[in-house]
Amino acid sequence: MRLDREGAVWPNVAVTDTQIEIRTHQSLASIAAQDWDACACPEVTVGDRPVDPFTTHRFLSALEISRSVGDGTGWQPHYLSVHADGQIIAVAPVYAKSHSQGEYVFDHSWADAYARAGGRYYPKLQVAVPFTPVTGRRLLTRPGYETIGRAGLVQGLVQIAADNSISSAHVTFCTDDEAQAGAQMGLLHRIGQQFHWENNSYTTFDAFLGRLSSRKRKQIRKERRQAQEFGGRIAALTGDDIKSHHWDTFWQFYQDTGARKWGRPYLTRAFFDEIHQTMRDDLLLVLAEVDNRAVAGALNVIGRDTLFGRYWGAVEHHPCLHFELCYYQAIEYAIAHGLRRVEAGAQGEHKLARGYLPVATQSLHWIAEPAFRDAVEQFLTAEKEAVEEDIEILTSYGPFRKSTRGEGD
Repeated sequence: MRLDREGAVWPNVAVTDTQIEIRTHQSLASIAAQDWDACACPEVTVGDRPVDPFTTHRFLSALEISRSVGDGTGWQPHYLSVHADGQIIAVAPVYAKSHSQGEYVFDHSWADAYARAGGRYYPKLQVAVPFTPVTGRRLLTRPGYETIGRAGLVQGLVQIAADNSISSAHVTFCTDDEAQAGAQMGLLHRIGQQFHWENNSYTTFDAFLGRLSSRKRKQIRKERRQAQEFGGRIAALTGDDIKSHHWDTFWQFYQDTGARKWGRPYLTRAFFDEIHQTMRDDLLLVLAEVDNRAVAGALNVIGRDTLFGRYWGAVEHHPCLHFELCYYQAIEYAIAHGLRRVEAGAQGEHKLARGYLPVATQSLHWIAEPAFRDAVEQFLTAEKEAVEEDIEILTSYGPFRKSTRGEGD
């Protein structure tokens, strides 16, 4: 699905007192990695890991090169760049979508209502990291250009929609700051919910357990004992310890999970080869092995202060092994490496009993049709109240001892 005015340029647009130029790009290859990353992850210039590995040029390029996005996937790239002062000052990962799969901020009911009213909801525009329900900046700006860069990206997004008679545009899993800025620019604000584990200066896993209620502490210890009885060993691999053949095994896990959850896997096999070449130092692959044969595995991505749990799969069922590989091994790694949190993906109230508390997630939405926009706005107001109440209730049922919640070791 290719939109009109691909490669278009909107020159001499006045935002505040600065003249900017907005461009669209069909491929990330047309934006130099150093220019993209100067907006997406400027912290790497001083030797830090990216705060958000998923918006780096190499991760988004891996999706494109591996054909996980592009023709036939329903995710057609239309990246935006904003130019001023002789340089790129802002970029955004924009995709034209022909469906609502792989987003995790669900708008299927909006699409159904729009269609019943005689409208065409798809294609829509999505500013997102495909298949990745991870909070991070989506309106990516060079330091010092936050206001003008965000304004330029939103203006470009709306212009693409207007030029192509598109129903809507969506910025999903953005930061709190971006949500506030987008709302001030007239975008609709939506909140959702995930479960994250926070590292309150724990020095060991037992120190974390010591902050839990006795019943939850015993439950986790029991689950870990059961998991260890699968008959093999658990290996946590990163960097050069991850070998090419590991991806053959993990691909089997991913295919099984993808087929059960989504009908078909979102990512291609080639994607894992790409990230092996460009990102293996940013990956943590946890494998359960029996006689040197992996039977289950979990893939995590390492950020500057967060471990992001992404994919899990197994070819054999063993009690509690999912909890061990996805949640407890991630917590142990975060503690050992001084990371502030673990984000274990979308949804899952079962994470609450394992130390992961509910947090709000943010998204922004632009609706072209005024009457439909009003209806969505009313829905979001009611939904916000329900989500905030749910977060409050779930937090009160959390596993931590009430007198110690939030304390460090």
